[in-house]
Amino acid sequence: METTVRETIKNTTKKHLKENNGLLFGQCLSAVGWVGGTVPELTEKDGLVELSMADVANGGIVAGAGLSKRRPIYVIRYQGFNWFNASIILNYACKSKEIWDVPCPIFIRGIAMEGSIGPVAGSSQHSIYFKMPGIKIISPMTPKEYLIAYNDFMKNDDVMYVSEHRGSYGNSEELNDSIADDLDLVLFPISITRFEAQKAKKQLEKEGYKIGIANILWIKPFHIKKEWEKAVIKSKFGGIVLDDDFTQGVASNLAYELMKKTKKNFEVMGLKNKSAGFSKDTDNLPPSYKDIISKCKEIIKKKK
Repeated sequence: METTVRETIKNTTKKHLKENNGLLFGQCLSAVGWVGGTVPELTEKDGLVELSMADVANGGIVAGAGLSKRRPIYVIRYQGFNWFNASIILNYACKSKEIWDVPCPIFIRGIAMEGSIGPVAGSSQHSIYFKMPGIKIISPMTPKEYLIAYNDFMKNDDVMYVSEHRGSYGNSEELNDSIADDLDLVLFPISITRFEAQKAKKQLEKEGYKIGIANILWIKPFHIKKEWEKAVIKSKFGGIVLDDDFTQGVASNLAYELMKKTKKNFEVMGLKNKSAGFSKDTDNLPPSYKDIISKCKEIIKKKK
C-alpha cells in the first residue's frame, strides 16, 4: 500500500524528534485523533510540548525554541488561528536572521479545513504570512511534496510556513502538471483546489475544451516554470489562479506575476469576500470543480 500524506507527516515528525533532536509544539497534540493521525504517539520526554490555549503567547514560546537550535515544528490546528499566533513569529523569528544574523528556523504546520466551523478557524490563511520578509511558504498536497518541504527546512535556516489541508491527508498519489502548447486555459491551483482542478479538467475535456494544470507548490518564493510560461503564452485565453484563501492576497499577487511574465489575461478564484458561519447555508468554501467549470466556460465564451 502506498504511503499517504498523513503517514508521511507522522513518520517525518517521529524521525525529527527521535533522530534530529527536534521539538513538536501545539495544542491538544495527544488528544483524541492525534491531530488527524499526523502526530506520532510519543510523550513529553520524546519532544512533544503541549501548549496552553493562549494562542497569542504560543508563537513567542516557539520562537524561543527556534533560537535554541532545536528546530521546532509548530502545529496550528486551524489556519485561522494564525491571526493570533503569527505576530511574534513574523516580527521576531522571521526578522532575526536579517537584522541580527541569528537564524530562528521554525517549521510551522498550518492546518486548513472548512465546513461549518465558523468565521475564525477555517480555510487557508497563507496570505497572512505572504507579504512579510524572512519566510518561505509551501503548500504540499502529496507525500513527496511534504518531504520536499521538510528536507528544504532541514537544509536551510529559514522560517517555513507549511500550508496543509486535512483534505490531503488520505492522498497517496502525486499530482503532476498537465501542460501542452494548444490549450484554451491553464489552471494554477493551490492547496485543496488542486484536487478540484483535476476533476474540472476531466469534465471540461469530455466537453471538448483543452485545459492545462500547473500545480503551485511553492508560494514563496514563487518561481514560474518555463513550461508554464510557454503554455500560457500559447494558450487562447490565459489562466486562472485558484486558492483556498481570500483572493485579495496570494492568489491576486501570483496572478499578477504570471500576467507580467506572459502578457496574458489571468483571473482569480478563492473564498468569497464574506465571513463563514456554522452551517452549510452560511459556509464560505473554496471553489468546487463545478465552480471552476463555470468560470472556465464564462471566460472562453466571453473571449470568443
